[in-house]
Amino acid sequence: MKALVTGGGGYLGREICRQLLERGDAVTVLARSRYPEVEALGASSVQCDLSRSGGLEALVAGHDVVFHVASKIGAWGRREDFLAVNLHGTERLLAACRAAGVSRFVYTSSPSATFGPEPADGATEADCPYPAVFGGLYPESKALAEQAVLAADGPDLATTSLRPHLIYGPDEPHMLPRVLERHRAGRLRRIGDGTNRVSLTYRDTAAAAHLQAADALQVGSPNAGKAYFVNDPEPVELWAWLDRFLEGVGEGPIRGAVSLETALRLGGLVEWVWRLLRLGGEPPITRFQVLGMGTTHWYRCSAAEQDFGFRPSISGEEGLLRTIAAFRRSGR
Repeated sequence: MKALVTGGGGYLGREICRQLLERGDAVTVLARSRYPEVEALGASSVQCDLSRSGGLEALVAGHDVVFHVASKIGAWGRREDFLAVNLHGTERLLAACRAAGVSRFVYTSSPSATFGPEPADGATEADCPYPAVFGGLYPESKALAEQAVLAADGPDLATTSLRPHLIYGPDEPHMLPRVLERHRAGRLRRIGDGTNRVSLTYRDTAAAAHLQAADALQVGSPNAGKAYFVNDPEPVELWAWLDRFLEGVGEGPIRGAVSLETALRLGGLVEWVWRLLRLGGEPPITRFQVLGMGTTHWYRCSAAEQDFGFRPSISGEEGLLRTIAAFRRSGR
């Protein structure tokens, strides 16, 4: 199989490339920069900015499947910047795939695209429609892009969308380093009573789900034109899990707590100040982040299991232990 992976130099994209190459597939990485460490595994690369560049048809031609992993992430920024990459870049890529005769398209979405005011407690895809009001620019742009991907499913291009939640693992570069930084600075507080349960997704599990979905995908297959939650088999109590991680890497447990209501008010105030003063960078707290860390949102993967054989090969416990060991080795 010839696969093109957008964002193949990122945390999840790199693991998708590794798993594809390990089983003998040909892989091309499409990204804004070159990633020698991925090329060293055996991938080829092309440079392109999806938010601006033309000529995508020639770049995707000859591939059997496109894994669209690249995305603008973050809790703050300009709406046009999120839409330029996450929505319009996706639309350009879909059009190029149709024009070039690519037959399969696997999109990396996010459960945040369905975040609403109510907790998701063992939710399925049917329980989670797109909300009327989004909690932030990132979830809005991911929801719009996912809808574009699913609408593009047809007789010439089979599409599907995966929603891994809170990806973690060895050397994860976003969530856990931020937790460590804030904890070491004495600025990390538990939000709520600490019992909110969430789904986490070990990096290797998230990547394997993409391969499983692509292998099953074809015109008229059960997963064509559908979105799926994919995550570790069991939810965790987020704050207890974070305490285990922190203690595992040699830090003390989280001390101090703030109620969900207070944290939401503080997040709203900080957002208002950031807008009023037109401050640069990302605010230290937003309401979207508060809801992500302080509410229950875990998902059942029965649809992915049934439609394309999703089966995590690594337990959440093993994933946590591997993550702790890798962070200890790296000294991070």
